[in-house]
Amino acid sequence: MAAAKLMDFDKALELFEPVLGFEVHVELNTNTKMFSDAPNPANEAYHAAEPNTLIAPVDLGLPGALPVVNETAIRSSISLGLALGCSIASSSRFARKNYFYPDLGKNYQISQYDEPIAFEGSVEVELEDGTLITIPIERAHMEEDAGKLTHMGGATGRIQGAEYSLVDYNRAGVPLVEIVTKVITGTEHRAPEVAKAYVQAIRDIVRGLGISEARLERGNLRCDANVSLRRRGEEKLGTRTETKNVNSMRSVERAVRYEIQRQAQILADGGSITQETRHWHEDTGTTSPGRPKSDADDYRYFPEPDLLPVEPAAELIEELRAALPEQPVARRRRLMTEWGFTDLEFQDVRNGGILDQVEATIAAGAAPAAARKWWTGEIARLANAQEKDAADLISAENVAALQKLVDAGTLTDKLARQVLEGVIAGEGTPQEVVDARGLAVVSDDGALIAAIDDAFAAQPDVLAKIKDGKVQAAGAVIGAVMKAMKGQADAARVRELILERAAQ
Repeated sequence: MAAAKLMDFDKALELFEPVLGFEVHVELNTNTKMFSDAPNPANEAYHAAEPNTLIAPVDLGLPGALPVVNETAIRSSISLGLALGCSIASSSRFARKNYFYPDLGKNYQISQYDEPIAFEGSVEVELEDGTLITIPIERAHMEEDAGKLTHMGGATGRIQGAEYSLVDYNRAGVPLVEIVTKVITGTEHRAPEVAKAYVQAIRDIVRGLGISEARLERGNLRCDANVSLRRRGEEKLGTRTETKNVNSMRSVERAVRYEIQRQAQILADGGSITQETRHWHEDTGTTSPGRPKSDADDYRYFPEPDLLPVEPAAELIEELRAALPEQPVARRRRLMTEWGFTDLEFQDVRNGGILDQVEATIAAGAAPAAARKWWTGEIARLANAQEKDAADLISAENVAALQKLVDAGTLTDKLARQVLEGVIAGEGTPQEVVDARGLAVVSDDGALIAAIDDAFAAQPDVLAKIKDGKVQAAGAVIGAVMKAMKGQADAARVRELILERAAQ
């Protein structure tokens, strides 16, 4: 397929106004699925499970198997709706969404349509320069996830060119909340940045509520980005495309930018936009056509006859409202002030997705600057090298324990990095790695003095220079002593002892 022609982004914004909309799917971390008692394990256990083992008759659509609503999923959905500033429906109903789902055994999805659990809200998102933008929320509704298809026999792993497909129903029936925005206008040249910030805000909210792991790379959080353009001066909205399941914050931003440039060029050339889903390709930074996008009428929604309406008590709603955590924007601003970080320092933490880890490390006893240094520095480097999430490598408690050893003088920064690698390799706590590897700083002045004297004996000219006041010459002796101590010495203390010995 030939590459699409793209208009310069700034030129596109001169001619057209970008109009956005987002559908974000949040997988809930309940113990069981939405409508069955099949297990819904956490990420690691889910990915380790054999295909088609996390299932029950309801998930396979077997005759006579009836759905039963997961109460915890309802509570989580209400909490999320409240956190999004939504009204909670006194009565909401499930519906059948009829569509060819090869990875849903029933061949329809149980979702919500005209009677969602939460509606009419808004969420405040913060751009990198501190600008706040309010995103209007139309609804947040409950539904079940579909399974997974693995396409076999092709060169790319995609359906195009595949010889056959395998169906894994492990994900079928996992509880979802779909958050649908209203039409978003006025973002102009910041539209891609707004898209990224909005998805970040949803991730922060659901993590704060503790209802989802919200990891895009693992599909716990999935964003469908709707983009259309309308000519300057016109009232009518343009035809939208829906870029599906973009799986990183950076990709959300890139996908929106790409669609603006692609659509602008088509419209400027006199063409028209097809209402369709599009697939994002991370490797090329492009989108490609999926299927024509259906409207709601095409899904033939009708009330789910096997489920009663959901009618949460007013007392339950107020109980969940009272338990809501601090809003993400307010929390970030409070923490930045408490920690004394500059805007740039705090942005490094936020962009790295490690705010929770830094906060926990500080709570465990580390100074804010030290916590930030570890998580944005060496831990981030190792995570990138291993293509893992930083939070999966080491606990905040172990990072704080490592820093305490540095603060106590037991470790130098260089030795601490070796200990960090040992902890990540599964060798134990920082203290256990220090003991097992013998990495503690040599604090015996007698051993250091003996090494200094050996160095002086090997470099008498250096001793003479130091005695003549050329103290910078002490660097050669420090290097020799650190080598003799295998790096397990405090260079500052070694320098003090060198000058003391030279003065005698």
